[in-house]
Amino acid sequence: MTTETRPAEIDDWDQHWAQFGAIMESGPLSMYRKKLIVDLLRAEGCRAGSGVLDVGSGRGAMLEAICHAIPGVRATGLELSEVGVRAAQKRLPSARFIHRDLLVPVEPNTIPCDLAEFAVCSEVLEHVDVPEVMLRNAARYMSAGCVIVVTVPCGPMSEFERHLGHRRHYSPDEIAGVIERSGFEVRRRIAAGFPFLNLFRLMMVIRGAALIDDAAKAPTLAVRLTRTVFAGLFRLNLNLLGWQTVVVARKRAS
Repeated sequence: MTTETRPAEIDDWDQHWAQFGAIMESGPLSMYRKKLIVDLLRAEGCRAGSGVLDVGSGRGAMLEAICHAIPGVRATGLELSEVGVRAAQKRLPSARFIHRDLLVPVEPNTIPCDLAEFAVCSEVLEHVDVPEVMLRNAARYMSAGCVIVVTVPCGPMSEFERHLGHRRHYSPDEIAGVIERSGFEVRRRIAAGFPFLNLFRLMMVIRGAALIDDAAKAPTLAVRLTRTVFAGLFRLNLNLLGWQTVVVARKRAS
């Protein structure tokens, strides 16, 4: 389906964050990704005083987790949705959140002087027709040598994900190619989440369009129990054959 024929609501992130934000941020998939990203940032040397950029920062949940795990980082978020920016700034007053459409050229006078040494782009690029454009524009906010951790989904796409505007899902090699073409040198690629993340995502696919209505409602007891069980099982996931694609890369010098 081309961009022109896709319904406008699939890219309405003011609506999506207002309607689905709470459940997307609190589920086992989100918690699993946060831990993966924090562990990788620490392994790459992120510490107090480091500048951390979140590309597609949503309502601030990822930066909140990073700031909690690595106190003292200088946190900045770039987000398309005004609803997301307002919620994120309220949630994390110590951070800076910027309303920005990264699919259009970045004006030089809008770029902060304190460029980031570390960056995160989590579950964003699958929503974009030409992800290289977004990454190149986001790179303007990163210093030379900035380490970026990118996550995107792999495996089959659920109806809920289509509703949220997923264009495609990526294997580690596929997204690594996108990142390389965007001015970064890939250092590590991971297929995380086997077997329990794969099983959880299969359950989402099987649920079909009903999952869209489920996600807009307060979770039932059965849903809460399922999420709690999988949050525990996710600790046993392996970093191979999984449907959570993770890539660590470094920005090349201009």
